[in-house]
Amino acid sequence: MSEATQGPISPVRWGILATGSIAAAVTADIVAMPDAEVVAVGSRTPEAARAFAERFGLPRAYGSWRELAEDPEVDVVYVATPHSAHHSAVRTALLAGKPVLCEKPFTLNAAEAEDLVALARERGLFLMEAMWMYCNPAIRRLTELVRDGAIGEIRSVHAEFGLAGPIPPEHRLRNPALGGGALLDLGVYPVSFAQLLLGEPQAVTAWARMSDGVDENTGLLLGYDSGALAALTCSLVAGTANGASVTGSAGRIALPGGFFFPERFTLHREGAEPEEFHGFGPHQTYAHQAAEVMRALRAGETESPLVPLEGTLAVMRTLDAARERIGLRFPGE
Repeated sequence: MSEATQGPISPVRWGILATGSIAAAVTADIVAMPDAEVVAVGSRTPEAARAFAERFGLPRAYGSWRELAEDPEVDVVYVATPHSAHHSAVRTALLAGKPVLCEKPFTLNAAEAEDLVALARERGLFLMEAMWMYCNPAIRRLTELVRDGAIGEIRSVHAEFGLAGPIPPEHRLRNPALGGGALLDLGVYPVSFAQLLLGEPQAVTAWARMSDGVDENTGLLLGYDSGALAALTCSLVAGTANGASVTGSAGRIALPGGFFFPERFTLHREGAEPEEFHGFGPHQTYAHQAAEVMRALRAGETESPLVPLEGTLAVMRTLDAARERIGLRFPGE
């Protein structure tokens, strides 16, 4: 769908760029949606594309990103490459006139992100980071409560995301050339959660244990002029509870493990019984973000109010600042 054709369409026809596990999980959710179709897949190799297409019954498979992007029957491209390739893949799609949903982290660094945002705005094309957490119904309700003053003025945010491992040396999370490490792959969730509630911090402190050129156990402290702070951790060597909380002057909201795709949360206020919020429907699904993309495309919008590009840029700046503090640089930077 080019600049000239972006607008109301049904069903929305998706092209999948990449064939890994996340691409498969997202594709499975999209093909189950009544107002969406997955019509093509593109990979660096024809063999991988054909195998993926056969798995999901897709009509077309391409052995290059450009061929996928130039398919006139594709309305929007979903990019699910390793994040070291996000910049190149998204540029390929945008230059072909296609709206894009790009996996998190949006890029390796803020400079790459700024380039893509500028190109999308120049072309008048929709662009969104696949921060599915922001589209989750429970997170949306939590955000509403906080903004409506349910816990008063925010004082602190805590969030953690850690894997127990062991993660083998050949895994992409251990590969600097693929943007490996805990911070970009896992830490993007705690940082995005904190900045959803508090915005971009005025100060960033970070520490990490490094191994083979990537961070494997990392902590961040974000400071705000309001006096609020966010204490965040991510790890490739520690299986944390993966919970989160936001505490204010009048109460606290706690999210259980898997805070980035919650099905419930609990509001605690002084002098009142804990109030549990639940019943948000399917939670561990990528359909919510796909639905938001399709809503925006049909409305002729070039970005989502749920996952605004300025917010994505702000998160990338925080990740850049943290990487500078811990001395993490990727090849080619």
